[in-house]
Amino acid sequence: MAQIVVTRPLVDGALEGLASHHDVTVGSPPSGDGLSEQSLIDRIGDARAIITTVADPITADVVAGCPGLEVIAQYGVGLDNVDLNAAAEADITVTHTPGVLTDATADFTWALLLAVGRRVLEADAFVREGHFERWETRTILGMELAGKTLGIIGLGRIGAAVARRALGFGMDVIFYNRSPANPTVIRESGATPASLETVLTSSDVVSLHCPHNEDSHHLLDLEALNMMRPEALLINTARGPVIKEADLVEALDAGMIAGAGLDVFEEEPDVHPGLMNHDRVVLAPHLASATVEARIRMGQMCVESLLAYFDGEDVPHRAR
Repeated sequence: MAQIVVTRPLVDGALEGLASHHDVTVGSPPSGDGLSEQSLIDRIGDARAIITTVADPITADVVAGCPGLEVIAQYGVGLDNVDLNAAAEADITVTHTPGVLTDATADFTWALLLAVGRRVLEADAFVREGHFERWETRTILGMELAGKTLGIIGLGRIGAAVARRALGFGMDVIFYNRSPANPTVIRESGATPASLETVLTSSDVVSLHCPHNEDSHHLLDLEALNMMRPEALLINTARGPVIKEADLVEALDAGMIAGAGLDVFEEEPDVHPGLMNHDRVVLAPHLASATVEARIRMGQMCVESLLAYFDGEDVPHRAR
């Protein structure tokens, strides 16, 4: 029976079946700025396996401070928080939860897009503050999507799911990938490949679905944002540092783009104060995967990986 530490509480049902096979300890909810490297080391102790989240900094120092660690099961798809090189050097198996977040994230992308495009938060405040006296012809006008162009940066699982939903709204879809996209995905999504410049200059909505790495860091800086149409919207449910946040604020202030819907931030959980002051910006606290179904399945995938590892079987959902 292996000792397994879950760094923080998960949704009910996410860890079903794990405690009957292994010694499982679930950490208390983090307070303040979250778990530091030392608090993670203290929390992990002598555990052979951990279930982590994107908010847990599994750095080289944490890996070095936990010599008994054999498996890191990431409760999520992205691994920005895990030093994969340090894990490899320590011969630690790393797993994650690919695919399970696709529909939840695609749905939330559209929630942000519609909230920004149809100015839903402004409309809600308008009613709550007592300004709604009668139907008027020019009150809180928004963007109609039919016939518009959606530009997707990153046509992976999530980007393709967003593209398929766009067909129901009557939108044309173009996309940019650094590497060639799967031809089947292109055909099923109805998306047309284009250059990054074409996506930025031709789209009414630009939606980010690329991973964060050296190539995509600050991919959307002031120069890129200035290529977008002044009536265009920017949606980000990928990773915050893909956008240079200070430049986004400048672009919004200058009217380079019309609005943005953001679920992730460059210095998460900190948000650039300039974003707080824009009526045409919708902000969410990293909620794209926040459905009961997705969060339970994420936990189940972590459990599957850990049970397979300790039973000596092929480990599913491996990232490394």
